[in-house]
Amino acid sequence: MKTLIVAIPFFDSEMSVEAYRINSRAGETLLGMMDNYVTPWDAVLSPGLDLVKTLGIEPLSGVFPLYVDINEYHLLMGIPMTLGILPEKLVCVLPNNIKPDAPVLNKCRELRELGFRIAVDGFLEGHTSNPLFELLDCVIVDTRDYDADAKFIETMKKMAKEKQLILSDIPDMDSFKKLTGVKGALYSGRFYKQPITKGKGDISPVKINAITLLNQINEEDFELSDIAGTIERDPSLSISLLKFINSVMPQKINSIRNAVAILGQKEVKRWATAALSLKLAEDRPGEITKVSLIRASFAENLAKPFNMGTYGPSLFMMGLFSLLDIILEKPMQEAANEISLDEHVREALVENKGDFYKVMEFIYAYERANWDDVAIKMVQNNLDLDEVTTAFIDSLVWYKALLDAIGEDYEYEVEFE
Repeated sequence: MKTLIVAIPFFDSEMSVEAYRINSRAGETLLGMMDNYVTPWDAVLSPGLDLVKTLGIEPLSGVFPLYVDINEYHLLMGIPMTLGILPEKLVCVLPNNIKPDAPVLNKCRELRELGFRIAVDGFLEGHTSNPLFELLDCVIVDTRDYDADAKFIETMKKMAKEKQLILSDIPDMDSFKKLTGVKGALYSGRFYKQPITKGKGDISPVKINAITLLNQINEEDFELSDIAGTIERDPSLSISLLKFINSVMPQKINSIRNAVAILGQKEVKRWATAALSLKLAEDRPGEITKVSLIRASFAENLAKPFNMGTYGPSLFMMGLFSLLDIILEKPMQEAANEISLDEHVREALVENKGDFYKVMEFIYAYERANWDDVAIKMVQNNLDLDEVTTAFIDSLVWYKALLDAIGEDYEYEVEFE
């Protein structure tokens, strides 16, 4: 697999995820192994579309719609209709320089009739006078091209009366707050992962309980009976554990202590780490939890490519707690003091240095789709393209399987001993 790919979330004004957009780059092009000359056949190929066709959209966007870039060749060949995806789940993103000739307009009308939505990346030539404009559902505006001042915001508000807007690449929370007055708009950018520089004070009792259990399972040789007792005092964790074990066991298990005994230390620690992370972040934007868990799995999967194979579990913890400052609403140094972390993880997250931080830096560049930086880091660390791509895709598949195993759509009778 030679495609680097990531799904960028789109939020509403309340910080709820509403959709995702694929950002991908063919690996050969990224690493300069391919001539810059593009043949007509090359233009028909799309690493993002190929991956969507192979995986479907669930690992990439879950239950949310997925925005996928479609060029003129894809459009005329009817590729969006051959992906096997429900039309309401896919939004076709056209380039803003696409020529609105008769074949293009006819294909767009056909897509609309089938239930697909159409977006354009930037402003069309001629904008509202362009015959393609009336067939659009939304316009994606890159905010890096404009100053987010009162004039720009007013212009966006007027435009939002005609088409839904997606305001992308918003750099920080202040800019996001300025733009949330644009009715019906969606937003993307780094604003939801801004580091906390000043703590808000006390941690809620719910989070204290989760932290207590996290510290228990991070002890070198914890007692399973103690862990079982702690889990039994939390109904949501009890149900989550039973759902998890019954997803992998042929016979139904109703007892917390039996579940813990069957799983053993290693698997109890793995389940509890993920389940408690969900609990810690339940009052934060849902994407925070998703990013933390995917980072955890991705970091663990990168252990071998980075020649750190024995450190997989520690790299998992590093990725998992890489947004701990946001989850606990404290600066990272203070947040890290609440959790038992090994020295390598603490060095990477608090001091931004050390061998572990090289992995974290690579993950940051990858999830931002900063492909030039990704290419540099791949060369610096002698990373194999196929291994990196597989590591990320496997983390998406793992995340979906985890949610299926410890999700909330269940009914269980819990037995306590």
